[in-house]
Amino acid sequence: MTTLAPPALSPRRESWLSRAEAWLDAKGKGAWIAAMVLGFIFFWPLGLALLAYMIWSKRMFNGNCSRAARWSNHGMRAMTPSGNRAFDAYKEETLRRLEHEQAQFESFLERLREAKDKAEFDQFMEERARRTEADMNDDTDGETGPDAPRRA
Repeated sequence: MTTLAPPALSPRRESWLSRAEAWLDAKGKGAWIAAMVLGFIFFWPLGLALLAYMIWSKRMFNGNCSRAARWSNHGMRAMTPSGNRAFDAYKEETLRRLEHEQAQFESFLERLREAKDKAEFDQFMEERARRTEADMNDDTDGETGPDAPRRA
């Protein structure tokens, strides 16, 4: 009984393009990016072709290098119970305390912003009042011309 399996490609029968792709895959995403940058430097159509291939083959956006994906997995795991009731109670109390402290800090920041805004507004109003007062004094003291009131 024989099975119909495709013959394994020997390194000689494998094209240089396939070998280069396998070598870059073994080195990781950084090697692909370096090859693309070098392609742009030496012959820009080659760099553009590598960029298009990386996007088309999803090498540019694969999820295994994403920090956000790793952190979201940790965050979801933190919410599941561990099985140890004492630890789960401690974790719940700590998370509740941290949320409370975060809310207090955010309200502090809000009060700080309001105080800063009020101080800036008060300063603006004082400067405006001084300017208006100075303009009024200048108008009454130095008025000359045909419309100015005559002094006796």
